[in-house]
Amino acid sequence: MTTTTIADNNDTRPTRLAKLDHPATTTMSSSSSTLRLLVQRHPSHPLAKLPTRGSALAAGYDLYASERVVLPRGGRKVVQTGICLAIPTGHYGRVAPRSGLASKHGIDVGAGVIDEDYRGLLGVLLFNLGDADFTINEGDRIAQLIIEKISTPEVQQVESLDETLRGEGGFGSTGGFTAPAADATAAAVAADLPAEVQSSK
Repeated sequence: MTTTTIADNNDTRPTRLAKLDHPATTTMSSSSSTLRLLVQRHPSHPLAKLPTRGSALAAGYDLYASERVVLPRGGRKVVQTGICLAIPTGHYGRVAPRSGLASKHGIDVGAGVIDEDYRGLLGVLLFNLGDADFTINEGDRIAQLIIEKISTPEVQQVESLDETLRGEGGFGSTGGFTAPAADATAAAVAADLPAEVQSSK
């Protein structure tokens, strides 16, 4: 296995990434507690960009498109990154949206869980929630990869569960949103005015 050290543009600390000659069975060093995210450029994408971190304290690794894709308005597509990963033992990879793409263009990410034992090509499912088609070019940052610890407790069937104060309450049962008064809302709809304006008359 050949190992390369990749340094981020804005980070003086190198991020250790590895190019896999063969699929890895573990990414945890036995001699230290250092975690290593092993990355392989897929043979079909020899120029794929490896994940990078934008700053020393960034939580996620930027993922880059390895192809040009047009996301239609209201549509979705899987965009290839051209890389394969070996997630560190005891962790999983979460693919999250990039705030700039989400806030400026309405580009969101779906189905973003990468299991520890997955060794296939990494594709990112993108949704275009914006008002126009959106073009992604090769080399564009499309998402971020966050490595998180995972717990997998054993499933045990029981006849009953301990009671709690909340019980079966869900879907807003603890509050957080107060609907406007019904009469003010109805009047506002009729007059095409905000409810607070109507209720003050």
